[in-house]
This record gives sequence, structure tokens and C-alpha cells, in this order.
Amino acid sequence: MTAQSERVIAIARTWIGTPYVHQASVRGAGSDCLGLLRGIWRDIYGHEPEAIPAYSMDWSEPQGEERLWHAAATHLRAKDPRREAAGDVVLFRMRAGAVAKHLGLVGRVGAGASFIHAYSRHGVIESPLSAPWRKRIVARFEFPKEGE
Repeated sequence: MTAQSERVIAIARTWIGTPYVHQASVRGAGSDCLGLLRGIWRDIYGHEPEAIPAYSMDWSEPQGEERLWHAAATHLRAKDPRREAAGDVVLFRMRAGAVAKHLGLVGRVGAGASFIHAYSRHGVIESPLSAPWRKRIVARFEFPKEGE
């Protein structure tokens, strides 16, 4: 595991216990899945990658646009989805035919694989990266190295 991956995971774990609040990104006060990644980004780089417009709970489903995927591909480094590593940002499609609209961060790989994410009614938690979750992964990314 790289030093950057260790740092990203350590930051993500400081968010565990933060309540789920749609569109929020404040450690300890409220966050959704995008807010968690925004908070990690701010801790690493000191600023947001871009201004985030208001978004609905259905994201861009009515339009069928992969907005979250596009934003992730713009600011993060795409990886082969079959090559997992701790510290990866994973993008999930929650049901077939829907847009990808959930994000998490891989905390551990191997037999005890886990991911950290903000999940409605649960807040920021570290969950097992079980088979049902794995089959929903559509893309993997990593945070760019500082200065890239």
C-alpha cells in the first residue's frame, strides 16, 4: 500500500460516525457519499476540486446522464476496475439500467475487504465489501498524487 493510500484511508476513517445528510460535507455534522469524498479531497489538497451544484437524491437518473462518473473521471485517476487496492475510490451502480450514483473508498482488500461510505439511514460507516456490493462496482479511481 502506498503512503498516499494509507493517508486517504486514515482520513476516511475519521469521518466514520458522521450522520448521513444529503448534499453535506462536514465531518462529524453530516455527509453524503459525495460529501465524504469531497472532505477527503479537502484534507489532502486544501480546497474543493470544483464548485458542487445542488443535486437531487435521484442524481441524474431522469436524464440518464452519468454525471457522477464524469466528475470522478475528471478529478480522479481511472483504474482498471478488476485491480483492487486499498484506497481506491469505487463507483457503484445500485441497480441495472440506472446511472452510477454511489461512491465509497476501499478500506481493506483480501478476505476482510471493506469500504467506507456514507449511506442513507446509516451515516458514514465501514462496510464489508461483500459480493452484492462488488457486483455493483462499475469503475475504480484513485486520488491523484499531490502536484499532479
